[in-house]
Amino acid sequence: MMNNLRVLGVDIGGSHITSAAVNVGDLSIVPATVHTVDVDNKASKKSILERWSRCINQTLQSASIKERAMLGFAMPGPFHYKTGLAMFEGNDKYENLYNVSIPDELKELINTPDVDFRFMNDATAFGVGAASMGKAKNYSKVIAVTLGTGFGSAFLKDGAPQVIGNDVPEGGCFWYKPYKEGIADDYFSTRWCIRRYDQLSSRKVKGVKEIAEVADKHALMVFREFGENMAEFIAPFLKLHGTELVILGGNISNAHPFFLPVLEASIREAGLSVDFVISDLMEDAAIIGSAKLFRPDFWDLVKDELPNL
Repeated sequence: MMNNLRVLGVDIGGSHITSAAVNVGDLSIVPATVHTVDVDNKASKKSILERWSRCINQTLQSASIKERAMLGFAMPGPFHYKTGLAMFEGNDKYENLYNVSIPDELKELINTPDVDFRFMNDATAFGVGAASMGKAKNYSKVIAVTLGTGFGSAFLKDGAPQVIGNDVPEGGCFWYKPYKEGIADDYFSTRWCIRRYDQLSSRKVKGVKEIAEVADKHALMVFREFGENMAEFIAPFLKLHGTELVILGGNISNAHPFFLPVLEASIREAGLSVDFVISDLMEDAAIIGSAKLFRPDFWDLVKDELPNL
């Protein structure tokens, strides 16, 4: 029965939502059930939830799921993952959902009579998916990092997320850790790259892709600083955790030819032997990881350790 079960993996991005039906048995994405809807993260609560439900309902229809919708969410923080309470505040996205119960409010918009919600940090879901299906499968101690509108991270041991312990930050999260004049999220995100390029070149750009396409001396400096900063920030965590592999995803990872060699060289100079790979699953990893919440063995493993961050 479990092998035939179809659940939805839902990835909440900074500017869009993607959902897909996933076969729980082999964690494969069901063809022709992947849907994406753009979302304005500064919009009203009503508008955001309507966009989310539109995407989810499209996938439910494509997968012919009519009775019970099992929705596993890859959700950015800060968020109460056990209860589904959004705590977005001061992180420049979805702030109109602050203190909103996603299960209570969103279920009214889903086109099935029965809805079951489970939530996981988006970077953790990415890490779980990558460790289940991708290159990280062959490593025991892994850190997954997502680089985009925010700075996501997940610590994994043998495919299971580590959120508490002496060798991991609280929740397995990097984003809130102090770094330079602020927190890590200020430095390892799209907004830092855009701001730094503007400071160096006096040119406004819309995103990291544009900086990579320009590839002028200012762009190269931005990426070099990005790689050096990341090495400086992450090295102590790699050492403490005994990390064997760092797997990178998110939109900024597409620019890896510019910053990854600097990052790797700086980590080697710090005396650490750690492999780095770019996820070949990309967004699919978070879809698969969040859907895995409906595997009973995996749910039993993580349900009591879901962070409220």
